[in-house]
Amino acid sequence: MATPAQWIEGARLRTLPMALAPVLAGSAAAQALHSFDLLRALLALLVALLLQVGVNYANDYSDGIRGTDDDRVGPLRLTGSGAARPQHVKAAALLCFGLAAVAGAVLVVLSRQWWFVPVGLSAVLAAWGYTGGRMPYGYLGLGDLFVLVYFGLVAVLGTTLTQAGTLNAEAWVAAAATGLIACALLMANNVRDLPTDREAGKRTLAVRLGDRRARAVFAAEIAVAFALVLLLVPANPWMLLVLLLVPAAVPPVATVLRAGDRRLLVPVLKQCGVLNVGWALLFLLAVLLRQWV
Repeated sequence: MATPAQWIEGARLRTLPMALAPVLAGSAAAQALHSFDLLRALLALLVALLLQVGVNYANDYSDGIRGTDDDRVGPLRLTGSGAARPQHVKAAALLCFGLAAVAGAVLVVLSRQWWFVPVGLSAVLAAWGYTGGRMPYGYLGLGDLFVLVYFGLVAVLGTTLTQAGTLNAEAWVAAAATGLIACALLMANNVRDLPTDREAGKRTLAVRLGDRRARAVFAAEIAVAFALVLLLVPANPWMLLVLLLVPAAVPPVATVLRAGDRRLLVPVLKQCGVLNVGWALLFLLAVLLRQWV
């Protein structure tokens, strides 16, 4: 359905980082409780990855059939470009969601976190409803909220709960921080697409805020994601290691704040993905050093 080059591009920009970062962070929080479980972490990663791939296919399909991608600045879309038939892209999305449900069911059985069943089902519905259905919430400016909830709170807290059975301060901070960086990635994407989204009637948060304020919100989301780690420093001074990544956040923030040519925002998506994974890795390192040193 997609060429290898298209798959690699999608994974490089959004898919793998969006799935990996919250699972790493949630597993780090579980390790802080001495409850890390590799099998459950891998299952959580599989669920997150399949949901993210499914979201990408679903958005491609829904935006394509609505004509939102007819004049696109960013990476190639399968439906909008005519590279794949819409029904094939839709089938790929549904297949990913189905496989995510199977992996999620196994994770629920192993962890006995039965309450996660309706949460998982709501995640699938949210993934489809972003741009699909009669009233897609992504067209109403609610996409950022759902990204924060599902790619931040649900992904991180769910990962921690299915391993440790409880939550800690590390889990809550990581959930908010990785969710905000994911929101920043979405904001950069929507700032890039702002003119065409406005013309197509897609009222993203960036469209509602306007160009200048949307760019400022992007910078604020990145800043708060790093500032949140300071809440954990009194109990674990090693958390300051996460701030070593701040210099890497400067280029994408500067680009979003200053770039007039919207094509320059395309690399920011990759940079946000790298920031999110880097934040989670340094967070994990801080947890391990607290326990080992």
